[in-house]
Amino acid sequence: MLIATAGCTAADDGGATAAPTAASSAAPAPAAADLPQIVARLQPSVVTVRVGQGLGSGVVFREGGLILTNEHVVGDQENVEVALADGTRVPARVVAADAVTDLAVLRAERADLPPAPFHTELPPPGEPVLALGSPLGFLNSVTAGIVSGVGREIPGSAGQGNALVDLIQTDAAISPGNSGGALADYSGRVIGINDAYLPPQTGAVSIGFAIPAATALDIADDLLDDGRVTQPYLGVAVARLTPQIARSLNAGTDRGVLVRDVDENGPSAAAGLRPGDIVTQVAGERIDTLEAFIGALRSVEPGQPVSMTYLRGGDTRQTRVTPTAATR
Repeated sequence: MLIATAGCTAADDGGATAAPTAASSAAPAPAAADLPQIVARLQPSVVTVRVGQGLGSGVVFREGGLILTNEHVVGDQENVEVALADGTRVPARVVAADAVTDLAVLRAERADLPPAPFHTELPPPGEPVLALGSPLGFLNSVTAGIVSGVGREIPGSAGQGNALVDLIQTDAAISPGNSGGALADYSGRVIGINDAYLPPQTGAVSIGFAIPAATALDIADDLLDDGRVTQPYLGVAVARLTPQIARSLNAGTDRGVLVRDVDENGPSAAAGLRPGDIVTQVAGERIDTLEAFIGALRSVEPGQPVSMTYLRGGDTRQTRVTPTAATR
């Protein structure tokens, strides 16, 4: 399936390169008249990243001019330019980048940039969202939509090691140039970093993806720490376990996460996990939600066996999964 990242390329100034992953307390929905004020507060934290003749977007996430963007926006460049909401431009250095997670950290030569507020819980499907960035060079653009789903993966990513980077799907319009920009809730909090979309030639209409805020911030910390990211790959895609799904599986519980797909050549398949299983414990930690599952894996290193407790057909089972390193 054709996927496109949402960053402009220098070649066509509007094309895109081929792409390589708990119910939150929903933000109170403001009146429509409040949205311009919310956007105005957030826009100074969203920048345009210029790389030669191409461009993408970025989000200020920490004081000192630190900016999150996508790795495919900066490529192998060491220095870029960022355009601010007030029209000024400043140089920025690429501190570190990781192709597997498609994230990069920049440091702008201006320390007074205001960090955006981040919200690290996954949003529920249906929550209204805004996408901010510079699509096709239209600086400081805003589009609106809803969260279409969570726990998504870009089709084909499992074979590249990205299956555990659970993405937010949105129907807010994302176009080339939006990459690295903010997906925000209606309180002006960044819930994701825009990353990719399905182009119209696939038959898709408004299917875009963002890297969840918690994932992006964790990876940014790794990049700032030693310049690299090592992620465990379990070869399993999980989804939120709703009461309706739990009833259909006769699970006897709505606690845990649903195994939606398993890479037949991955560690989870070797450990005996199958689609339809419900994971209730990882590494000794009780798993009630999707966030808890993702959080339990943050301290897991590749090659380190991880105990898992899961339900299958109402029966409790245990296994050990040895993740490999996520590589492309």
